[in-house]
Amino acid sequence: MVVVFILGTAGSGKSLLTATYSEWLKNNRQKAITVNLDPGVVNLPYGPDIDIRNSIELNQIMDEYNLGPNGALILAADLIAEEAERIGREIEELQADVVLVDTPGQMELFAFRASGPYIANELTKEQKAILYLFDSVFSFNPLNYVSNMFLSAAVYNRFFFPQLHVLSKCDLLPPEEAKRILEWPADPDALEAVIEDKLNGTRMLLSRDMMRAIYGLGLEFELIPVSGKTNEGLISLSSALERILTGGEKFTL
Repeated sequence: MVVVFILGTAGSGKSLLTATYSEWLKNNRQKAITVNLDPGVVNLPYGPDIDIRNSIELNQIMDEYNLGPNGALILAADLIAEEAERIGREIEELQADVVLVDTPGQMELFAFRASGPYIANELTKEQKAILYLFDSVFSFNPLNYVSNMFLSAAVYNRFFFPQLHVLSKCDLLPPEEAKRILEWPADPDALEAVIEDKLNGTRMLLSRDMMRAIYGLGLEFELIPVSGKTNEGLISLSSALERILTGGEKFTL
């Protein structure tokens, strides 16, 4: 069994990728299950096999603790930690090849609170990885792209799991624009040229220095272009996960 946590900024396509990739895995004869860890989500494009909303209900938290929506989400994120062992037992009972964990829409609730790494470590002792989503439309702006690089590096620093980077919703960009983003991880000079061309003043200086600092750390930011609508890139994504988690073998029990 391998457990894959799907993270990214709000609106980056986490739930859609969870839905599409789980179905793709099932069609390829691998047992995949989905876990929803977002207590505040209203509609999901898939039916979770394990759903935190069955035990943590946001409106109930708001009423019981006299909190607004944001305060209730923060408290709920911490309450999930108390459910980690129970969820872990449910995961084990389902005996899946791949467990896809759809994390809260507001990434900071999972990634940047003490409860997030605790939950990730306590769910199971099986192999784990993170898919970090770069929203393609958001990342087309070099300022946003560099900001996403920093967020991704911060997520890696929080969890220290093998981490892959996905250019999500790539179908929303013209092919030549998507190709340009995909070149930036391997060609820092090209990214720096775009930063200097598209930005100015303090934004340009900060983005350029931030980019140089990240590349100086030696972190890998290769992007896998994926579309949750067209299934583009799912073969490459699955192969990359197999390579870092199972040495290239299929996720099969």
